[in-house]
Amino acid sequence: MNIVLIGMPGAGKSTLGVLLAKALGKAFVDTDIVIQQNEGMKLYEIIERYGLEEFLRIEERNILELKITNSIIATGGSVVYGNEAMEHLKRNGLIVYLKLDYEEIERRLKDITTRGIAMDKETSLRELYNQRIFLYEKYADLIIDCNNKSIEKLVEEIVKSTKDY
Repeated sequence: MNIVLIGMPGAGKSTLGVLLAKALGKAFVDTDIVIQQNEGMKLYEIIERYGLEEFLRIEERNILELKITNSIIATGGSVVYGNEAMEHLKRNGLIVYLKLDYEEIERRLKDITTRGIAMDKETSLRELYNQRIFLYEKYADLIIDCNNKSIEKLVEEIVKSTKDY
């Protein structure tokens, strides 16, 4: 079974994912990297060239093409916009939402221009956060509060919380 990490950009999905994979003896897959490799461009270049809607279609297509098991999967923050993609990930995975307060997300995302965050130019980070919270909670099998916890503590908490699945 896969463990799929969802959450806002800056929540620590990729960082935690690598450490979780080591702790659990699973493979690690970062869907942002999969998209960049398959498309031959960085995420922000895809968004600049094709626009947000097309980026979301590309992201969903790449997720639907994933055929992996026994892995930790770190997703892009926008994955929750694709219902089919989320259903695909849920079929053989446990969805873990890495929840952080807005202030912490804002602090972690100093310069968001090169991160390839899927958001309209008119949308503020606060609006994006408010839009996505509902979706993260909707799809989550497990919600991990990441506020004021070290990476080591979070890895330990996720390992303990997922062992019964």
